[in-house]
Amino acid sequence: MGDTDAGSKWKVIIATFASVLLVTAIISVIVAATYNRARSEVVSTSKAVEAICSPTRYKATCQHSLSKANTTDHRKLIEAAITVAVGDVRAVLAVLLEAAKDPVTKGAFSVCRDVLARAVRDLRRSVGKVGGAFADAARAREYVSDLRTWLSAVVANQETCVDAFRNTTGDAGERMKRLLKTARELSSNGLAMVTDLSEYVGAFRLEKGGGRKMVVKEGGAFVGRRLADTASLKPSIVVAKDGGGDFKTINEALASLPKRNNDSFVVIHIKAGVYSENVEIPEGLNKIMFVGDGPSATRLTGKRSVAGGYQTYYTATLAISGEDFLGKDLGVENTAGPEGYQALAVRVSGDRSILHNVRMDGYQDTLCADTHRQYYRNCTVTGTIDFVFGNGLALFQDCTFITRKPGPGQECVVTAQGRSDYNSNDAFIIQNSRFTAELAFLAVRPMIASYLGRPWKEMSRTIIMESEIGGFIEPEGWAPWVGTFGLDTCFYVEYENRGPGANTTGRVTWKGIHSLKGEQINSWTGGVVYGGDDWIRDSGVPYVPTMMQVKGN
Repeated sequence: MGDTDAGSKWKVIIATFASVLLVTAIISVIVAATYNRARSEVVSTSKAVEAICSPTRYKATCQHSLSKANTTDHRKLIEAAITVAVGDVRAVLAVLLEAAKDPVTKGAFSVCRDVLARAVRDLRRSVGKVGGAFADAARAREYVSDLRTWLSAVVANQETCVDAFRNTTGDAGERMKRLLKTARELSSNGLAMVTDLSEYVGAFRLEKGGGRKMVVKEGGAFVGRRLADTASLKPSIVVAKDGGGDFKTINEALASLPKRNNDSFVVIHIKAGVYSENVEIPEGLNKIMFVGDGPSATRLTGKRSVAGGYQTYYTATLAISGEDFLGKDLGVENTAGPEGYQALAVRVSGDRSILHNVRMDGYQDTLCADTHRQYYRNCTVTGTIDFVFGNGLALFQDCTFITRKPGPGQECVVTAQGRSDYNSNDAFIIQNSRFTAELAFLAVRPMIASYLGRPWKEMSRTIIMESEIGGFIEPEGWAPWVGTFGLDTCFYVEYENRGPGANTTGRVTWKGIHSLKGEQINSWTGGVVYGGDDWIRDSGVPYVPTMMQVKGN
């Protein structure tokens, strides 16, 4: 690639950064303007700015972006915020072009390009949702749920961009942090405004400490018609490795589809066989359904890893970026082994994704529950270090987490949830599931230390309830990340679990360890946390929106 082409490429990336800043400014101001218009509080510029910035985490950034706006006109307030934001990007263009010469740094920039493009799209669609929370009272809960999910994903994707520079040389990572400082603060402010807005419209209220208050839907397991009987499905496309279908590979099948799909589900039947290919459901290709012949019969395998020269984000054997994905009766594996370090089997980034009876095998970072709303039912995940991690709002029901024997000198941790903003709706909720270990792990003496989770990000949040925990889990239960990072600000809950590892008397006593009961724990059931769960109910996948009342607890 020549210098001109390289320069053009990075200018496109910078333009993406500019878009993030621009649209975050728009969403922050529009949310606040709508909020205050409804309350009839905007009577002067100073009061307008004060009211707009009052619920935000970064008040100075909010006020600075509007400091020169001598008006209460919403359009002019938007222009003022945009001017400040875009100016930050222009100042660092030369720095980024210079940093992009390093190969490892180029990989980090590629991650930023992709995740920030997603952030821009989430921000843009958020703008159109704000008014709906006021205009349509019957759907206010749904609108607010969408807004909080999308803005939480914006915050998470910006974190992913910064994290991509962790192993780069020089000061590119620090400079990237400075570049995104305003965007990250504006995104956090927009999320805070939406959370505050949610109280006003009566959709739901985020309580201090992470709980919500809302009427819990009644009902037990829901089984619809579409997937209740796999044999009754009529596939749109058949993939068969032996040539007995429409395509021999999954990627060929996906390539045959239009680049965007938002209408009806495309059912792809993947027949028994081992498919050695890295597969991505791209953003915009929505409502894709993968149906295999069983987790041990239909298997996708890949071996990309950080040790092999890939960014963690790009190592997934199966990456799901499109929305409303549904995967059933599949096995997905990353075969890089413990020596590959971070090596994903599955990354789920698309909103309203469902995995049912899917087995995910790997070692470090097996499943990245990356962003947006996700639901897992009867799934199995195997691994060693942080083998379920990410920033999404993910509910696991009737799943099995199997700890494997790690590499020399390594400890094992099941979860590493990555919530980084107090107002984010992200969480891992594990209900009526099992924490167990493979025989090779249990045979090691002395026993290898293994934990339920650790705080990858400052506001890490994981709730484990009505589940069976094996005796291989350390009595402390939870492990620190580095030093005291996140120990006071994480949100970890264990409720009515069972098994030899469920005894909490020896647990760590961080401020971030919480004990919930009654309405507090009910607020973490699927019928509440999703703010609208029709996308699960309509799928036909077994689902319980309430506490399960598991026998033996």
